[in-house]
Amino acid sequence: MPPKEIIAQIISIVAMAFVNISFLQKKKSILLTCQLIGNGLFSLNFFLLGAMSGALLNGIAVIRAFVFLKKEKLHADNAIWTTGFILSYLASYALVFTVFGKEPTLFNFIIEFMPVIAMISLHLSFRYTDTKMIRRFGLVSGPTWLIYNVVNFSIGAIICESLNIVSILIGMVRNDFKRKEK
Repeated sequence: MPPKEIIAQIISIVAMAFVNISFLQKKKSILLTCQLIGNGLFSLNFFLLGAMSGALLNGIAVIRAFVFLKKEKLHADNAIWTTGFILSYLASYALVFTVFGKEPTLFNFIIEFMPVIAMISLHLSFRYTDTKMIRRFGLVSGPTWLIYNVVNFSIGAIICESLNIVSILIGMVRNDFKRKEK
C-alpha cells in the first residue's frame, strides 16, 4: 500500500473515532462538533483516496454541522437550508464527472450517486424529532454509504458505517418493534 493510502486509512480511522464518539455525547453542541471534525477528516480521507464524491459530500457535511451548531442564529430549521443542502449534494455529483473527470460509466454513475442518496436521507432525518423516523432514514443512509466505502476501500468509513447500521438495527429492535405490553 502506498504511503498516501496508508495516511488516508489512518485518517479514516481517526474520523471514525470522532463520529462514533459524537453519539456518546450528552450536549448537542459537542455531538455536532465531533461530527464536524469527523466529517472534515473523512473529507480528507476520501480526497487522498481519489473518491471525490465522498470528499465533496463530507466537506458539505462540515458546513451542515456548523449550520446546525449555530441553529438558532442561522435559522437552520428553515426549508431554504434544506433545499440549499440538497441542491449542493446534487451539484457535487455533477462536479465529480465534469470538474474532477470521473469516467462516465453506468457503474460510476450508480456508485457516485450512493453517497448523494445517503446525504439527502441523513439531511431529511434532521428535520424529524421522532427517533423512529431518524432510524428509518439511517437505514437508507448506512447501506448506501457502506457500498461506496467498500468500493473506495476506506477502512475507517467501512467500520464506521457498519457500526452505524448495527446500532440502527439494535435501536429498531429495542425501540420500534417491541411488542406493546398489556
